[in-house]
Amino acid sequence: MEELAAEKHVQYIISIEKKKDTYEAVLMEHLRMSGAYWGLTTLDLLGKLGAVDQDEIVSWVMQCQHESGGFAGNIGHDPHMLYTLSAVQVLSLLDKLDVLDIDKLSNCILLLGHLRFSYIAISCLSLLHRLVKINVEKAVEYIVSCKNLDGGFGCTPGGESHAGQIFCCVGALAIAGSLHHIDKDLLGWWLCERQVKSGGLNGRPEKLPDVCYSWWVLSSLIIIDRVRWIDKDKLARFILDCQDKENGGISDRPDDAVDVYHTYFGVAGLSLLEYPGIKAIDPAYALPVDVVNRIFFNKDSSA
Repeated sequence: MEELAAEKHVQYIISIEKKKDTYEAVLMEHLRMSGAYWGLTTLDLLGKLGAVDQDEIVSWVMQCQHESGGFAGNIGHDPHMLYTLSAVQVLSLLDKLDVLDIDKLSNCILLLGHLRFSYIAISCLSLLHRLVKINVEKAVEYIVSCKNLDGGFGCTPGGESHAGQIFCCVGALAIAGSLHHIDKDLLGWWLCERQVKSGGLNGRPEKLPDVCYSWWVLSSLIIIDRVRWIDKDKLARFILDCQDKENGGISDRPDDAVDVYHTYFGVAGLSLLEYPGIKAIDPAYALPVDVVNRIFFNKDSSA
């Protein structure tokens, strides 16, 4: 099995920030907040979060906040639920949640009808210790309504089961303490069937494997305690085969172009597989376990 080119990946992540004027950077400008979350979490999992100017990052994050309390993907863009969660995750990594007006932020987070936004709201409010601001029982009821006969979940009731949406459902139910609504064996079977001959995982039947599903599928299997149903060594080899060992970064499949998204999910997947030298990541919150523990151990009892 190939080894993880950890230092190369660290250098790759750091180099991305210096390429603000490239064509690719312009195209991705609107989702930079999520890019920051992917890159910084990768650095933290590899023990290199100290390689960046954290004060500069916090300053930029706060410049992306709107009067409503929500965050945009970059300065000058409109606020969005996804980027609001990414901002909270970035500030969680840097132990800077105290710069937020938490009540103002939590008040702007509305539970939207899309299953992905249900996860975002539940995860974000939980990290802020404000989960009581929404009707969790109603949120769980909606999520359960998206469950299919194959054990999986779609993005809306009756929608096709998909690994990404399944993570949103399973993660949200885990945070809400409602995993009893899941048929773990049936869902586990659907998820383990996502592993193909190369060892990689796909998002739904008859699709190509993709490194990002090393997170979406694997995290769900871990949450429902069925990860033993896949070949973890073959999956680790698939992720490692997707590395650019010369310039750093991880791609969706071997020999494709690397990007920060797949680099994060590749490293996060290896973390879930307990690969040596990578910090543990929480499968529901998608943050390092030590960060999650710090947030909840330091919880204000008056909140």
